[in-house]
Amino acid sequence: MKIGIASDHRGYETKEKLKQIFKEYEIIDYGTNSTERTDYPIYGIKLGEKIRDKEVDYGIAICGSAVGISIACNKVKGVRCGKINNKEEAIHAKVNDHVNVIAISGEAPLEENIEIIKAFLNSKENMEDPVYLKRVKQIERYENER
Repeated sequence: MKIGIASDHRGYETKEKLKQIFKEYEIIDYGTNSTERTDYPIYGIKLGEKIRDKEVDYGIAICGSAVGISIACNKVKGVRCGKINNKEEAIHAKVNDHVNVIAISGEAPLEENIEIIKAFLNSKENMEDPVYLKRVKQIERYENER
């Protein structure tokens, strides 16, 4: 499984630690490469494009609050990025909403982010529940009409 990871300056240190922790996955780093101030849209859009182009299977986006980078990721067609605060949200987002990128806060405790990522990566999209499938398809139809 290929995992894309990207952050702004406020998520840089968390990103670097997570790359060391999740070595069992093929992790592709899309920047930033320092704590020097930068703009999260650069990296959120870059990660989103890699998801869209199927260069990676899933993405992890990190900024200070996780909100800005999630917005940037979601501007790319085919990306379903959720700002995730805990492992329960991570599971629900993947299983029911078929999220392919999670956005996490670079300022949250590392242990919480590890739990979130494990829950996300170890969950599988539910392809049988008609209620959630209908909702995912509604989003896809809207997106494809634009």
